[in-house]
Amino acid sequence: MALSNLYLAELAAEFGIATEFWDWKGRLTEISDETVVAVLAAMEIDAATEEAAAAAVEDLHVGPWRRALPACTVIQQGSSQSVRVHVPDGAAVTVRVRLEDGGGSDLRQLINDEPAREIDGRWIGEATFQIPEDLPAGYHRLSCRTAEWTAEGTLIVTPHFLGFPATMGDKRVWGYATQLYSVRSSDSWGLGDLQDLADLATWSATQQFASYVLVNPLHAAQPMTPLEPSPYLPTSRRYVNPIYLRPESISEYAGLDERQRARIAQLRGRLKKRLENEPELKRDEVWRAKLAALRVIFDAGLKPTRLMSLNDFVRKEGRPLSQFATWCALVNAHGTNWRDWPAELRRPSSPEVHKFATDHVTDIVFYSWLQWVADEQLRAAQSAAKGAGMRVGIMNDLAVGVSGESAEAWMLGESFARGVSVGAPPDHFNQTGQDWGQAPWRPDRLAELSYAPFRNMVAGILRHSGGIRVDHIMGLFRLWWVPQGMTPLQGTYVRYNHEAMVGILVLEAQRAGAVVVGEDLGVVEPWVRVYLRDRGILGTSIAWFERDGYGQMLPPESWREYCMASVTTHDLPPTAGYLNAAHVRLQHELGLLTEDLDVELAHAAREVDEVMRVLHDRGFLAGDDTSTEDVVLALHKFLVATPARMLCAALTDAVGDHRTQNQPGTTDEYPNWRVPLSGPDGQPMSLEDVFHSERALRLSAVMNGFVVPPTAHRSTSEFIIGND
Repeated sequence: MALSNLYLAELAAEFGIATEFWDWKGRLTEISDETVVAVLAAMEIDAATEEAAAAAVEDLHVGPWRRALPACTVIQQGSSQSVRVHVPDGAAVTVRVRLEDGGGSDLRQLINDEPAREIDGRWIGEATFQIPEDLPAGYHRLSCRTAEWTAEGTLIVTPHFLGFPATMGDKRVWGYATQLYSVRSSDSWGLGDLQDLADLATWSATQQFASYVLVNPLHAAQPMTPLEPSPYLPTSRRYVNPIYLRPESISEYAGLDERQRARIAQLRGRLKKRLENEPELKRDEVWRAKLAALRVIFDAGLKPTRLMSLNDFVRKEGRPLSQFATWCALVNAHGTNWRDWPAELRRPSSPEVHKFATDHVTDIVFYSWLQWVADEQLRAAQSAAKGAGMRVGIMNDLAVGVSGESAEAWMLGESFARGVSVGAPPDHFNQTGQDWGQAPWRPDRLAELSYAPFRNMVAGILRHSGGIRVDHIMGLFRLWWVPQGMTPLQGTYVRYNHEAMVGILVLEAQRAGAVVVGEDLGVVEPWVRVYLRDRGILGTSIAWFERDGYGQMLPPESWREYCMASVTTHDLPPTAGYLNAAHVRLQHELGLLTEDLDVELAHAAREVDEVMRVLHDRGFLAGDDTSTEDVVLALHKFLVATPARMLCAALTDAVGDHRTQNQPGTTDEYPNWRVPLSGPDGQPMSLEDVFHSERALRLSAVMNGFVVPPTAHRSTSEFIIGND
């Protein structure tokens, strides 16, 4: 790439903006000057002219000299690192570390021959101090002290290695992955909920001997309809979507009077009748009915001890929860896009927002209460999972980001880049690239905030779960930014401080006793997978994608140990659909292919033929007259033959479903995230149907390594006393 001037090149390098990248076909692709300038503008850096770029570079050079300490320093435990401080030239200075637990010590000063500089009319000197190697992991503070003033910064010490929680020990585990909203029981309100999750975990543990259930992101959506159907485009990743609440499981429901219970029963009955024979899931209808029921329960009030518990929850959550609840109330008054609100309401710190909150305190308490009861039901689900014997329990999914209209973008506005969105460059499955519509965090702002938004979000998700799957974990290293008015093809990568992001993820997971799985599919720099493995984070291996350097299917013994291994993923059809190239035909129907349909179908057929040949050669599949279920079971036998420490089976594969949940690159062209769990005949299945599925029993037998599939070893309809 020939940048228009050297200043622009220096700015791109300093702010981690790629000026070239290797595409999915192995071609080195240059990034245009226009894209780089637009991305810099999203970080409030004017580089539109050579003069503006020169001024920005000058600010870049003197920036560190204008502050005594860096806002945030991140190191790995046991590493040797120093910190530079800037004070008036000749001033005596001491630097001290104050530990999270209250202890501390002075840092040793090192030799620094950097000459003093004149900054803003004052001469400033630089000193260097050694950070001790024996500091414990945690969030500490550095203080810089002269005779006249004191400055502080954050020091984050992260564990070098995470690995597996003690509950896993040296054992391999397997579990189910599912889209929770699609798994509906006879008692849920048209969508799978947190009580269904607890029941699914109990069944998976006691009937299937599974060790975890991995669910889609449960992040919060808009508080009013229409709701965004994608769980991967939330309004807040810190808080929970209350659509997953089971009203009848809330403690206060037991204390309702006959009239209040009748009202809730009426709401549920009308909803059930309205949703009869609906082929797709209807979030808007579900939320309107459930919201009315939740209001009935909330309005009934709380007993004194329950009120104490709610107040304690609100106090511990602090300002983020109060701001999120205020945003929810504002949405109901002014619409879902805060950027269209009156100007005085677009900043959470404004006096007008404070007045609104004072005038609508009941609504704000209601939205805080929703998060409290969601926290309780999440805790109950994890308790049910662990109580049933799961080694890991519930695993939550962390989405890549939030939309520009989101609560987070309103609450942390200056932390997000403006005028760009997150997406992905072209790859084999999305050959025109993707624009996910998400607002990216600014790497520089995250550092200024000592990564508090990120670490609070991760800690919250891990509070009631045994593990976390990080969708597109490459986003902790770099994200594909797409400037407004440009196509995904015209985007570029922007790098993040992966030492800080991954380190905080490892620190929070270690504290929670949780396992971390990174979704590292797609275009990934090879060193990233090595780095994640060295930090004790598992990768993601999908049977269809695991290939050697010659493009051949990777034999099972050559798979990674540190990975979650599965046959398929939520961005692909269930295995039954993949085997008949349903994804290729769907992409053709939606205009997503850049190659001819026959060419893509032939490629897909060759891929399936190769898989079938490997399965036969390895003895996982016998005979030529095989059913789709035979192939599905054989592919999971293939997984069992790998050294992967975590195996994952899609619940859709367990019951014979064939419809994909999501076609990347589309919104309403396909009913993404609105497909109910169904059987081989395409008819929706209830959770109770899953409990009695012989097909699921056969798949679990494979995952457990049983030679002969058992009959149901624990009846779901009988009470069994004593030994079997």
